[in-house]
Amino acid sequence: MGKELLPKSILANYEVHEWKHACAILKDDFPAEWQDIVDLLTHFRLCKSWVSKGGGNKSQVADAIDEFLTARGWLEKEFATSVHVDENVMDSPTHKVDCYKNRVALEIEWNNKDPFFDRDLNNFRLLFDLRAISVGIIITRCDHLQEIFVKLGRGSSYGASTTHMSKLLPRIQGGSGAGCPILVFGISNKLYDENC
Repeated sequence: MGKELLPKSILANYEVHEWKHACAILKDDFPAEWQDIVDLLTHFRLCKSWVSKGGGNKSQVADAIDEFLTARGWLEKEFATSVHVDENVMDSPTHKVDCYKNRVALEIEWNNKDPFFDRDLNNFRLLFDLRAISVGIIITRCDHLQEIFVKLGRGSSYGASTTHMSKLLPRIQGGSGAGCPILVFGISNKLYDENC
């Protein structure tokens, strides 16, 4: 069993990809975090107002996901890591994880430059190897949302070099996440709500 462990409504509304048994690990070893993710994805809607107007540094999509998970005890987390060789200690800081709870790391990549995927996957790899996380999750957007962005006159803001599913999958398939179990959700047009 893999992504079939997810509710059918999530499989119908998101593009879902899984590596290294991420769903089974989450459901069996981290049931509270699994339920948080299921609840988040079940309740999430992509509001027209979030897309139709330009944003600042952080999108309203990321804000909505952050707020939902923060209310359930997830937090932004930076790990203090270092490398020890004999008496030499070299700091090796990781990048902050958007949302973290009990060894589960989640990144939201709605409309960043696509090299942010490299950063996230490298972070997952390192933190997994250091036994700081057990699973990495990325929420991004499906490629076909571009049609909606174009209709709203926002197509150029969501360009080909920004984060979306077809920029992420080749990186993971090429081994960028290494041994870390990874679960990916693509926000699809089925979640688009013109009334909010």
